[in-house]
Amino acid sequence: MIHNGPPHHSNEGYAYAKRMIDVINRCYHLQHGCMFTSVVPTNIFGPHDNFSIEDGHVLPGLMHKCLLAKQKQAAGEEASFVIWGSGTPLRQFIFSEDLGALMVWALREYDSIEPIILSVPEEAEVRTPYTRAAHRARAQGRPVTLAASRPALA
Repeated sequence: MIHNGPPHHSNEGYAYAKRMIDVINRCYHLQHGCMFTSVVPTNIFGPHDNFSIEDGHVLPGLMHKCLLAKQKQAAGEEASFVIWGSGTPLRQFIFSEDLGALMVWALREYDSIEPIILSVPEEAEVRTPYTRAAHRARAQGRPVTLAASRPALA
């Protein structure tokens, strides 16, 4: 469901601005018959993403942590794999090129003023990509530490 309840205070202005797009789309439709809509993607990842560990998106930040762990291992250093957050929130991820194809579909085929969520159907706990990333970083035998006291990458 889109816009279920109030947004988190950390992005309140941005979230309410996005919600107002849906209001103006309905108003344009009622007053002028325009068929505008809004597209709501889930967590996007892909080339040219924000790979920052401090403020990047979930998967790119995780990929960066993997790279750093692999570099440490290659240099013969101890490589811990610490992930921020509890790992339990559910997320949906979509590759940027897949989202691009869906955007083209929405432009050509979607005929409604109702917002549309462009996503994959399944949700996964964010610990799932953490574990896969640790495996890719060849961190087998080294525990993935979930630092619940740190904010999770969003």
